[in-house]
Amino acid sequence: MSVKRTVWRIPRAGSLARLARVGESLPDPAPGQARLRVEAIGLNFADILACLGLYSATPSGPFIPGLECAGTIEAVGPGTRLVAGDRVCVLTRFGAYADRLNFDQDYAIPLPAGWSATEAAAWPVQGMTAWYGLVERARVAAGDTVLVQSAAGGVGLQALGILKSVGTKVIATVGREDKRRFLETHYGLSPDSIIVREPRRFKAQLDQALAAVGATGLDVVFDAVLGPYFEPAFGKLNPEGRFVLFGAADFMPAGRRPNYLSLLWQYLRRPRLDPLAMISANQSFIGFNLIWLWDEVGRMPAAIEGLIRYAGGHKPYVGQRLPFDRAPEAMQLLQSGGTVGKVVLEV
Repeated sequence: MSVKRTVWRIPRAGSLARLARVGESLPDPAPGQARLRVEAIGLNFADILACLGLYSATPSGPFIPGLECAGTIEAVGPGTRLVAGDRVCVLTRFGAYADRLNFDQDYAIPLPAGWSATEAAAWPVQGMTAWYGLVERARVAAGDTVLVQSAAGGVGLQALGILKSVGTKVIATVGREDKRRFLETHYGLSPDSIIVREPRRFKAQLDQALAAVGATGLDVVFDAVLGPYFEPAFGKLNPEGRFVLFGAADFMPAGRRPNYLSLLWQYLRRPRLDPLAMISANQSFIGFNLIWLWDEVGRMPAAIEGLIRYAGGHKPYVGQRLPFDRAPEAMQLLQSGGTVGKVVLEV
């Protein structure tokens, strides 16, 4: 028997203004599935980019945004190992902006002990991004010097927690002075190791921060900004250095729809790498899109294990909580770049 639910659905990508709250029926969970009564939904830049049609994994036609949520299982399908009443956070390939949803059991993670649903919904995507980029791809090790771009964002804060547990030297960048103060106060970073990015001074800022942490170059760069900060950071890589890029916030439009001429100009001016020079310098460039893992069902248990091992001890910082009916406002808040930590919708 189906149940009623409320979702935020966009009829087609291209404009955030098309997102609408609608009611619909949700069928019973299929074999291997469970139905979640959603209590909290984590927001990600991918949600905004998908609605704008600028995300490589954007579904065609109508879709419900959202990659993660948390709540209580209401019902289970045949052969499902989960149990009604279990509290879990759930990874979804879109569909999380809903007060109920059916999900595959392989994408559920038990709520960590002592965590609220809001905290749990703020955790899996950004925690897994930090784990996958730093541990799996960059193979970060104790003693490495690591640059974390946008360190006061959700992924950045998870990255700081992982790097602290590994035992690295960290240089953090932020876009505003208040975010620098936040990292000092809440994460104990030295003021000299935090950069408030200035495009024309970024190379000099890097030199100063490297001197402050007792390093001459970078072993790992963890970046989702790109833009004018890419080349100065890449130029500071040590031999065997790894540059990990998992996003391009510099391309994020400011309005409710993309300015395609401006994006084209940015795209044409994007950084270029010389593979032959990278051979001589013994350096690596690594790009990844986390949602690729969603299709690798066989790898999800190991990914979830890595998430819990490396990021499970770092409770996410929730900077903004908004009610479910204010989803468009929450997305615009995240899009502004002024948030610290995670933005979460509470149902």
